[in-house]
Amino acid sequence: MTTDRATADRSDETTGIEANPVAGHIGAEITGVDLAGDLDDAVVAAIRAAVLRWKVVFFRGQRLDHAGQVAFARRFGEPVVQSRRGSASPQDFPEIETTADRLELGGRFGMEHEEWLRRRRHSLLRGWHCDHGARIDPPAATILRAETVPPYGGDTTWSNLAAAYDGLSGPVREFVDGLRAEHRLGVGYQPRTGDDAYVRHLLDHQVASLHPLVRVHPESGERILYVNGYYVEQIAGLSRAESAAILEMLLEQATRPEYTVRFRWEPGSVAFWDNRATIHLAPGDNAHLDFPRTMHRVMLAGDVPVGVDGKPSEPMAGTASGRW
Repeated sequence: MTTDRATADRSDETTGIEANPVAGHIGAEITGVDLAGDLDDAVVAAIRAAVLRWKVVFFRGQRLDHAGQVAFARRFGEPVVQSRRGSASPQDFPEIETTADRLELGGRFGMEHEEWLRRRRHSLLRGWHCDHGARIDPPAATILRAETVPPYGGDTTWSNLAAAYDGLSGPVREFVDGLRAEHRLGVGYQPRTGDDAYVRHLLDHQVASLHPLVRVHPESGERILYVNGYYVEQIAGLSRAESAAILEMLLEQATRPEYTVRFRWEPGSVAFWDNRATIHLAPGDNAHLDFPRTMHRVMLAGDVPVGVDGKPSEPMAGTASGRW
């Protein structure tokens, strides 16, 4: 007798939790678990397996507070403590970064939030990113908790980079397996006319790494098409024209609708994603709405990416493994 694949993906009889897929290649909603409770090892293992399988998992109706979110995150890795956070972030919990509907970052450089978004996302693909992808050791995973959300708008979308790699033709996979690309903070930003405080900031605080274009996942062994629109600047060894054409093709592949899932947030919702195998698109449809959107993020420390050839990424500027 054989077990139905869909049933095997969803149910874990030993823990009582279910991971119900919500899209064909990525995303599952997990039910039957209280993240604020004392989770036993079997539940933690089941959640970890679901994250590896579905790349992003969702929980609804959770009652996590700051302490509970950090405690939950610690069951899966070491939370990152960033050296700089916005003023909305809780001072007593350095592992948590809080983002509100009117993000502060643009204001630091003299821009309203809408202008900040427009200059960073001037093309359809620019907003897609993994968290802190310019670092030599990007976070392994992110856990995002919704406190306050608008009644409409504000959805987040993720894409499965393992499925995107598998969807390439054989000759293209063989070609990109051996390439590396420069990931740099601020790539694609469109400067203001005249003096631009953010450009000066980028020049003074450059962060860049040379990552494999195809990363081998350290847990699953999957090959990951390691591209995004926000950090990737140049494929090493190619001309600018060649690099631009190939990156555009790969980014279009990485963000094809069939590889994505879109999540509608509710208060108490939690998303837990594998930052090594996904890129995501933060919402751009709520900046003009007069509704608050307050989210709390914890990131788990990651490792240095390794390519198909077994060689790790190389730091280029402003980044060192384990130093935030």
